[in-house]
Amino acid sequence: MDFNLAVALAESARRVPDKPAVILGEAKVSYAELDALSDRVAANLTAAGVGAGDRVGLQLPNIPQFVVAYFGILKAGGVVVPMNVLLKAPEIEFVLRDSGARTLITFGMFIEEAAKAAAAAGVPATYVVGGADDADSGLPFDALLAGDQPGPQLTATSPADPAVIIYTSGTTGVPKGAVLSHFTLYMNAHISGSLFEFADDDVVVVALPLFHIFALSSIMNICTLVGGTMTLVARFEPTAVLETIQRDRVTIFEGVPTMYVGLLSVPNLDDYDLSSLRVAVSGGAPIPGEVIDSFERRFGVVILEGYGLSETSSTTTFNISAAERKVYSVGKPIWSVSVQIWDSDGKPLPPGPDNVGEIVVRGPNVMTGYHNNPAATAEAFAGGWFHTGDLGYYDADGFLFIVDRIKDMIIRGGYNVYPREVEEVIYAHPAVAEAAVIGVPDERLGEEVHAIVVTKAGQTVSAAELTEFVKARVAAYKYPRTVEFRDSLPKNATGKILKKELRPS
Repeated sequence: MDFNLAVALAESARRVPDKPAVILGEAKVSYAELDALSDRVAANLTAAGVGAGDRVGLQLPNIPQFVVAYFGILKAGGVVVPMNVLLKAPEIEFVLRDSGARTLITFGMFIEEAAKAAAAAGVPATYVVGGADDADSGLPFDALLAGDQPGPQLTATSPADPAVIIYTSGTTGVPKGAVLSHFTLYMNAHISGSLFEFADDDVVVVALPLFHIFALSSIMNICTLVGGTMTLVARFEPTAVLETIQRDRVTIFEGVPTMYVGLLSVPNLDDYDLSSLRVAVSGGAPIPGEVIDSFERRFGVVILEGYGLSETSSTTTFNISAAERKVYSVGKPIWSVSVQIWDSDGKPLPPGPDNVGEIVVRGPNVMTGYHNNPAATAEAFAGGWFHTGDLGYYDADGFLFIVDRIKDMIIRGGYNVYPREVEEVIYAHPAVAEAAVIGVPDERLGEEVHAIVVTKAGQTVSAAELTEFVKARVAAYKYPRTVEFRDSLPKNATGKILKKELRPS
């Protein structure tokens, strides 16, 4: 049986050829144009020696060339290796070496780091978007668009063949490449898109980076499959997103919690016409309840929260609609996916908030393994299920609640403290914009609870006031004994708060 994920683009181009597939500012690319351009990339990659199963590094920001290159690589039978544009040379080199990539497509702004990495990793072919024709740095991306228009390109691949190798952020050590098959990514796009009724008349703003699994799987793949329109924002900046929503009559916004915080912080929010929005989706990290409530009151748009990881092709559970959701939960497992809560002995736990355990997953959304890392793969699939490293519980109605990451849990004097629970309370204070709770070493208790807080513009609160606010709302062993104020919190490319950079080294 043959199946190539890129057939989604070919079918949409046949069905809605003149429909805008990608928008960036005033520039628009139709489905017919996107299909033709990606055919050119596929044909030229094939002519350059890229064959079935060959890995191609793709390091581009949110520009139309990312989408063109992504589907061109797939059509050629290659495997896409998305890469963060902010990586430095040693990090790029690691991904290129570990994945075995023989080709790199990168961006002119980042060519210095990328060229050094490609040379060190022995990558023979580098193509540069927006870069000069420099033999030492690589060929222009336009070289992949050259020549006569080829016929339709779609290399036969098996549904189980790898389509994407996406590297984890490395928050717990060396990044690992999660291998996602053509079938896995198709199923996640088809099922997830159906859940919130993504249709061909929808316009979704893409403020999340396309090289991240959330945007790649839950926006780009879904949108292409159904024939919707993506309007790209180069990087998340609240006013730019609001202007895009207003200009392009955006119907869907998908983001991580810090993006919702950022939108709420815009002082002249009421100046924008956001009436076209019909739904918002949150993922990537648990969203504080106060942020959900504030956003929905202000925008009149429901936030549907879901849960997933790079290793699960993005979506694992989801609140499917306003009528069937449970606020503050991440919903129920999507169709065909099984999710259980296990104790430390690998035994399933019954429902209830007192039965917190590790979330384990099994289903067609789960990766086939970590590339070139059998030991990590075996550990991740111990007992036949994928171990997420996240803690959670089911309620009596079958809704999943995320408690925290296992590695983030604080053990204070023998008591388990889940930072997210404390953060939820801190976010409820009217002066707080962002918060992160971490454990810090303590000679007597092992760990102590420490809060790092960013206040809203023009508002203040003292450490003592905030401590008392939390103390009145949680058990005595949970409230932060120390509070630190900062102007900002460190975040990754998607806006997720990086607690590893906050912890004492």
